[in-house]
Amino acid sequence: MGLHERRQKMVTTTSSSFTASFSPAGASTLAYDREFLRTAPGVLMLAEIVLGLLVWTLVAGTEYFLYPAFGWVMFVAVFYWVLTVFFLIIYMTVTYTRIPQVPWTTVGLCFNGSAFILYLIAAIVNSSSVTNEQNSHNYNSWAASSFFAFVVTFCYAGNAYFSFISWRSRTSQ
Repeated sequence: MGLHERRQKMVTTTSSSFTASFSPAGASTLAYDREFLRTAPGVLMLAEIVLGLLVWTLVAGTEYFLYPAFGWVMFVAVFYWVLTVFFLIIYMTVTYTRIPQVPWTTVGLCFNGSAFILYLIAAIVNSSSVTNEQNSHNYNSWAASSFFAFVVTFCYAGNAYFSFISWRSRTSQ
């Protein structure tokens, strides 16, 4: 079997993913799983990204640095937003299949579980720190960020549940 035949055999196309080759010789391939965004974890992850972005931009648009509690909210929101974008890229490009040494189900469970717990704490801190200041836009922004922080918390709780189901099915095999 020649080199060309081996490359053709390695590149497979299924209904849930397609493989695109970006070099003329076909040396490197990039897989893309377009079906992931149609699953419940994919939809929740997109919601986490969009709503998490709302949380930290609403807080960042205020004088949050005068209140240490909002520093914690910003840390949690930005930290988990960046990591969620990172994991979305990992899942969308099916990179996890190329790194089998990493226990991805355990990583997903730890990530979503910690995000749920820390986001819940940040949402509680955010809502308890909202104060109505005279002639200030901070109140509306903080109140809105508090609402969205709780919504993101529920999204991470949902993903933690799906991660637990996936982890449990992997460990029971």
